[in-house]
Amino acid sequence: MSAYPLTLLYEEACPLCKLEVDNLKKRNSSGLLKFTDVSAPGFDPTQYGVPLSDMLDAIHAIKADGTVVKGVEVFRLAYGAVGLGWLTSLTGWPLLKPLFDRAYVHLARNRHRLSARFAWLLEEIDARRAARRSRLCRQGRCEV
Repeated sequence: MSAYPLTLLYEEACPLCKLEVDNLKKRNSSGLLKFTDVSAPGFDPTQYGVPLSDMLDAIHAIKADGTVVKGVEVFRLAYGAVGLGWLTSLTGWPLLKPLFDRAYVHLARNRHRLSARFAWLLEEIDARRAARRSRLCRQGRCEV
């Protein structure tokens, strides 16, 4: 059974999360990914069968068959959907998978602190992406 479309349940209020999801949205030309902001006002987690506190602890996604996945598995599937699966392939290797899974738990737990500490870098990355989009639009090759 295919995982796609895959609905990512992410926290847009987290600058690090937003930056990553914006990157995936830009690359989602095949439409295999759907995006739901769990930090949006009025968001109702009951339809997904996962408590909001769990969604805020780690990224979750819903596969096409309704199966819930979380953590690094979400990134493996999402990157695969946008043609960048090679970037996350190491994270699924049997000897390395537990290490990446554990590292993600620590990253997710500290993502707001990391976002604050590296705000300058996140803003720089976002500015470069915006400049690239602007340049492409001036050339008549706008990305929608």
